[in-house]
Amino acid sequence: MPAIGTEFTMFVAYVTLTLLAVAANVCIAAVDYTRSPAVLANMDGAGVPRSWLYPLAHLKLAGALGLLAGFAVPLIGVAAAVGLVLFFSGAVFFHLRAREYRLQYPLTYWVLAAGALVTGLAHRGI
Repeated sequence: MPAIGTEFTMFVAYVTLTLLAVAANVCIAAVDYTRSPAVLANMDGAGVPRSWLYPLAHLKLAGALGLLAGFAVPLIGVAAAVGLVLFFSGAVFFHLRAREYRLQYPLTYWVLAAGALVTGLAHRGI
């Protein structure tokens, strides 16, 4: 009986973290598309060219859609989660390289993506 409860708990954790990661990435992509002054200031502080704004927003949105697709095709979800983890690892790198130590935003998204990846793999027994 404990194994069934553990499997259900892992499924709930996977769905919850994945949906949180989807929502967070859709929201931040939408904020990027509006050219929010806060996002532009964050990019400037990290030394990211403003010309990268829309391509980066596209990647965040693609990652979110990939996570959703992962409910139907698990391999797509794993690839999307790995992509988002790498994406936000790059964001942390850019911040650190620019000696910009306000990492709460990239690390929050990184944790959500990593959580979706780890719980997704654990839910599937990988």
